[in-house]
Amino acid sequence: MEAASKAEQTGAFARFCAAVGLANLGDGIAVVAWAWTASLLTRDPLWIAVLPAALRVPWVLFALPSGLLADRMDRQRLIVVCDLIRATAYGIAGGALFLSLPLPVPATGDTDTLYTSLLWLGLLIGCAEVARDNAAQSMLPAIVPRERLERANGLLGSIETVGNEMAGPAVGAFLMTLFLPSPFLMVALAFLLAALLTRSVSGTFKPPSQTGRRREWRAELIEGFRFVVHHPMLRVLVLITGVWTFFTQMALIALVLHVQENLKAGATTYGLILAVGAIGGVVGGIAVAPLRRSLPPGVLAQRMNMVAAPMFMLIAMAPWPATVAGAMFIFYFSGIVWNTLSISYRQRVVPDEIRGRVNSVYRLFAWGMMPLGLVASGGIVTLAEDLFGRETALTMPFLVAALGVLILATLSWRPLGRGFQ
Repeated sequence: MEAASKAEQTGAFARFCAAVGLANLGDGIAVVAWAWTASLLTRDPLWIAVLPAALRVPWVLFALPSGLLADRMDRQRLIVVCDLIRATAYGIAGGALFLSLPLPVPATGDTDTLYTSLLWLGLLIGCAEVARDNAAQSMLPAIVPRERLERANGLLGSIETVGNEMAGPAVGAFLMTLFLPSPFLMVALAFLLAALLTRSVSGTFKPPSQTGRRREWRAELIEGFRFVVHHPMLRVLVLITGVWTFFTQMALIALVLHVQENLKAGATTYGLILAVGAIGGVVGGIAVAPLRRSLPPGVLAQRMNMVAAPMFMLIAMAPWPATVAGAMFIFYFSGIVWNTLSISYRQRVVPDEIRGRVNSVYRLFAWGMMPLGLVASGGIVTLAEDLFGRETALTMPFLVAALGVLILATLSWRPLGRGFQ
């Protein structure tokens, strides 16, 4: 970004935050809207899962191309285009639902034209979301000075947590009870406003590579991989991100049955546990800047990496839901702090012209490990049930995850202390 006054930078960041907040509120509403709508269109559990999953598949398949786009296009324009695409797609989805009312009682496995249309719209929305988020992360260093990146990323992490995990799902559930198409139309409006806010951010957000001769796209993608592989600290961080994601997804998906069967609690209690965890994430996003001033980043990263293991152990052995909620608060707190430190480091050391592709490598590893962790969790419970019984088997994913993240934190302790600045 060209030289700007502190007031101009503050105003630009405020509009950027507002746009991120609206976009994540829309994402949070959509989490409820897609799953609930799927259950009204079919009673087949597989097809119910496939519709909301369509939003997440592009995070694996489209991660690398999105990085290429972020390094070839004006990032501000790319964000605006992606939000307009999502607004249009959600508007079409809401209109299609409106024209299909009243919905017929679904038969098991019934996947009619409406379902298929929503499925394709979900894939389009997912692709736009991947490209938008990558471009936004690559754009931030052009708005915020290097010395304020932790504070900015922490605040954005808190905003994303509130929208995605607290306000959005609550608003979505309320709107679903009023009128079926209304959540989709509300999300369309949120993305439209987010696009307008992003467009109003002043500055220059074209990556430097635009000024030179463009190379063949495969060579550009390989350049992103090579930068990560040849950078000692980034190599460590991407491995930590992937392995940590694998084990945390293993534990988080196991929480549902653990709360229901071992703790004898219902959906309301489960929702409150997740809400307390989300609050921990918000507090972590706010606290990361003062923590960063108190401790060197390497020391802070080491300590945050050590938190997950005892929290998973505590969840497995906790006799009360309140204890689990407290563990989730601490887990999310440490996770947001770690993520903020990692993102801020990456934004500092990666050259602007390649930042989008490097971000996409991170996202490929992180999101690619998610389904593997989910499947592994179910497999562990199935194998352990015959050996230890149902109750103990439901705690095994937490114990395996605790051991995994403990080994990860131990192996990464020295590299983080030496190279994370």
